[in-house]
Amino acid sequence: MSNKIAVLGSINVDTTYHMDRFPQPGETLQAKDKSSAPGGKGANQSVACARSGAKTYHIGMVGADQEGQFMRESMQEDGIDTKFVGIDKMHGTGTAMITLDAEGQNDIMVYGGANQAMTTDVLKNTDDLFKEIDFIITQFETPQKVSAEAFKRAKENGVTTILNPAPAKDIDPELLKYTDVIAPNETESALLTGIEITDEDSMIKTAEYFKAKGVPNLLITLGSKGVFYSTPNDHGLVPAFKVKPVDTTAAGDTFIGALTSQLKTDLSNIADALVYAQRASSLTVQKMGAAPSIPTYDEVKAALAESGK
Repeated sequence: MSNKIAVLGSINVDTTYHMDRFPQPGETLQAKDKSSAPGGKGANQSVACARSGAKTYHIGMVGADQEGQFMRESMQEDGIDTKFVGIDKMHGTGTAMITLDAEGQNDIMVYGGANQAMTTDVLKNTDDLFKEIDFIITQFETPQKVSAEAFKRAKENGVTTILNPAPAKDIDPELLKYTDVIAPNETESALLTGIEITDEDSMIKTAEYFKAKGVPNLLITLGSKGVFYSTPNDHGLVPAFKVKPVDTTAAGDTFIGALTSQLKTDLSNIADALVYAQRASSLTVQKMGAAPSIPTYDEVKAALAESGK
């Protein structure tokens, strides 16, 4: 039985400018190339869930424009159920402008559009959905008020809730109250808690910080160093797979979606699910683009077999 997952989150069209290096303030540089692709943290995570075999529903908003139609069709091609993706006639579909250098590093400017204008109205007609799903995931490219209401409904129906607090900002305590798993990267973690991630002790302190706020489970992604996990029963570090990155866009989104696709709702297989998610993420960074670079279940399993996992 595959997991049933709802992702509440952003839907963007990503435009990437390929550069030798990032421009300095006031400097104009020629781009080597330009490409557009489906993106947005929420949509990327839905794609990662779906490509790893989960029955995936997306809750979100697009504008009444060509980009919105493009994104709905693109998600449907991946088998994602978009009946909970609304159309905002007042705001455009979210867009992101990505600058990518020769080393595979990126910086990103985002226009929130319909994503940021979302209200709890997007949750109407979702009663049956919350009775059906195993997990719900959200991030911070859509309003936290909507996420808090969705997580509250999820908890009323015994659904496991996963918060990816990216990009990092102050968290609504109401949202934390209904969060089962929080999954920042090391930079986001330090911004949210004030605890610099330097060693295992600092990671355990971070887990205690979130437990005090009502969140029992913590994952901190550490880039090339792997991922730290802490549950009420266990904690540990799962190493990363060593690869040469071409484009790090969507690496974190792939990790979250791939992980949730394999995770049991009681988190009893978290170590194995993390290995799968790390492998999926390592494949994503070896290809260009956000959604186009996210691997399928078969691709991840083949890569795991190749690396003897």
